[in-house]
Amino acid sequence: MKKTLLLFAFFALNMAGFAQVGAKIEFLNKDNTVDFGTVSKDSDSGIRTFEFKNTGDAPLIITNVQSTCGCTVPTKPTEPILPGMTGKIDVKYNMNPGPIRKTITVESNAVNVEGGKIALKMKGEVIVKPEVNLLEKKKSLPSQ
Repeated sequence: MKKTLLLFAFFALNMAGFAQVGAKIEFLNKDNTVDFGTVSKDSDSGIRTFEFKNTGDAPLIITNVQSTCGCTVPTKPTEPILPGMTGKIDVKYNMNPGPIRKTITVESNAVNVEGGKIALKMKGEVIVKPEVNLLEKKKSLPSQ
């Protein structure tokens, strides 16, 4: 009986050692993706926000946020995010016409993602609204 109890205590302590202790990051966006949809360059600022929560038991520190190109500018939190608190990463896209397929890499001290790195994605399409020239003659005449 003593051996069984001692063995059980050993396994319980061993399992507690494998539990992840530290900061954990969980983004609120589905699949860590922001979908712009189809937007016009003139009517959209290009700024989107990725919100996240520290679900761990230690302060979450965002050490670096990088985009894949210069057309996307991310801003990271400057202060640590305490356990249970939320933070945000704002990303400004320059709204060049065409498809949007961008990745932002977030580096942190989070223990629930491999190497503390997590990828955020942006997708959508920017269109240019056709200009209407009121001075131009109509090309088709109404039928009489």
